Amino acid sequence: MKRETLYAYASRGLVESRPGERGRPRRYLKSDLERLKARRDARAGHGAVAAGALKWGEPVLDSAITEVTEKGPRYRDRLAVDLATSGTPFESVAELLWSGVLPVRPPSWSSPDAGIDADRASQLLADGPSPLDAMALLLAIRRASSTIRAPLADEDELAEARRLLPLLAASAGLVESAALVEHALAHERIAATIAVAHGAQPRREVLQGIDRALVLAADHELNVSTFAARVAASAATDLLGCIGAALAVLSGPRHGGMSDRLEAMLDGIDGPRDVSRFVATRLSVGEAIPGFGHPLYPEGDPRAMPLIEPARQSRAPDELEPRRRTLLALIDELARRRHVPPTIDAGLVATRIRLGLPRGAAAHLFAVGRCAGWIAHILEQRTQPGLLRPRARYTGPSEMSGASPALRETPS
Repeated sequence: MKRETLYAYASRGLVESRPGERGRPRRYLKSDLERLKARRDARAGHGAVAAGALKWGEPVLDSAITEVTEKGPRYRDRLAVDLATSGTPFESVAELLWSGVLPVRPPSWSSPDAGIDADRASQLLADGPSPLDAMALLLAIRRASSTIRAPLADEDELAEARRLLPLLAASAGLVESAALVEHALAHERIAATIAVAHGAQPRREVLQGIDRALVLAADHELNVSTFAARVAASAATDLLGCIGAALAVLSGPRHGGMSDRLEAMLDGIDGPRDVSRFVATRLSVGEAIPGFGHPLYPEGDPRAMPLIEPARQSRAPDELEPRRRTLLALIDELARRRHVPPTIDAGLVATRIRLGLPRGAAAHLFAVGRCAGWIAHILEQRTQPGLLRPRARYTGPSEMSGASPALRETPS
């Protein structure tokens, strides 16, 4: 790699750089360089580095669902940004991902009874649960109460998906009150269900903001949670089990938990005027800023601005207005420094603040939206033969390395 190329990668946030000790040259993270090399070699078609391609972003499966482009993901050849900004309801986008056809009219998904005892379920949650905790709990309860442990016919699985998504959307209600789950399920639209579950009024502005976030989060081809869903599907795991596997992966702080990390970081900034000092301190010690910089979008995540711009145009509720201004000041300060641009995670945090939703709602929006993509990939994987089973390149000690010469010469 040429030195100029290395500097360009570092300036775009693709390679982490840290100051050298005692005046020595700057140091660069080896794993970042290996990832970039794997991407380059995989694009060049080198079969010997196929395993390296698993590290970041290179296709390892054929899929007709979503293509990642410089303009953002395309769902069945429709740009997600266009679908979101045109006001396409989340339910319609989910049906597009599942069937390949965008409904002319928004589909009506009947909101079912919870099918669980919400009061008892809420008692199982630890103190201070997150919406993702509640989501995982309701999913586990629903699966434990089902006798189905194998794939169903596509139409039956889609019927189950249409029943399941409202329940997962309403699950956030368990964080505050079990009664909120029932109130949320009384609404037909997923956006309204989410709003009520988080204690918000389902006003038009709120529904539009939630729908936009869900649509932009709906799929992103073979991200780690979707890959987990496909691995589970390749083992003929039932739909609820596949989604459970994906949700467990999404909850990690490097994936769906990134928005929670950004929220926690904002806690350490003393208002908009403190942003410049905070950023300078953090970058001087080589610490990354969560919610900024996506390896697949070196010029910026196209999904971020459709969520951030509305936050510039309207105030948040009074108690959240200082946080809105702090987040926007952070985005502007990093842009001024030509640092890596914001990702969808920062956009989801901006959305939750603008709409007055509680802490943790950004990750919940991400998870509910991404469920639509998981289901599409599960159905597609069902049509593929065999297990998804990558091989490992063994690098550990050899049992024979310390053996006696006579033993080493024993024929195999």
